[in-house]
Amino acid sequence: MSDTDNVFREVDEELRNERMNKLWRQFGPFVIGVALVIILIVAGNEAWRWWQTSTANRGAEQFTAALELVENGDVAGGQSALQDVINSGSGQYPVLAKFRSAALLATEGKTAEAVAAYDQLMSTSADTRLRELAAIFAAYLLVDGGDPLAVTQRVGDMQVETHPMRNAAREAIGLAHYKAGNYVDARVLFDAIAADPLTPQDLGLRVSLYLGQLTAQGVGPTAEAASE
Repeated sequence: MSDTDNVFREVDEELRNERMNKLWRQFGPFVIGVALVIILIVAGNEAWRWWQTSTANRGAEQFTAALELVENGDVAGGQSALQDVINSGSGQYPVLAKFRSAALLATEGKTAEAVAAYDQLMSTSADTRLRELAAIFAAYLLVDGGDPLAVTQRVGDMQVETHPMRNAAREAIGLAHYKAGNYVDARVLFDAIAADPLTPQDLGLRVSLYLGQLTAQGVGPTAEAASE
């Protein structure tokens, strides 16, 4: 290679280096900024995953500890621990704690307070199925009061044929009617449960007992049920 070629080659490299330096001076800060943003996003995602896992584990531990207190006979302590989960828990644990707390009130005979707790779940839960489940629990608690209207107000809309909890709703309303002495109304609802091919086995057994009792009391099947 001649000296002239070497000179041209060195000049060309110098020009390329100068262009690279100029480009870096213009765009280098932007490239560095983008790289930092990417690093921060990745780090933020990892931190978020860690926080979610950490808080979920903590919520699970709090909820489990509350249940253990209840199982060991410390109902008051369990209620207090459940309230802590409701106030500071994460994920679905606060909702689970609300359901468990309401159930504890019911087992203690505090029916009005338990119904109020379920009613609050009905009005605040964002999940339709959870609202309906709370309504079913409240309805069953209200059966002993013999107030069919109060029960129907909570679960009456679930009696449609396509609703997955229709027969639970029918049972609760039917029992409230029976408790109130409305035996024909109770019979209509129990017959509807018995005629439903999708009725769960345990509910079907209970309903057969209800129908047997009503028959013994002289309340026969409705005309529609008899034809079926």
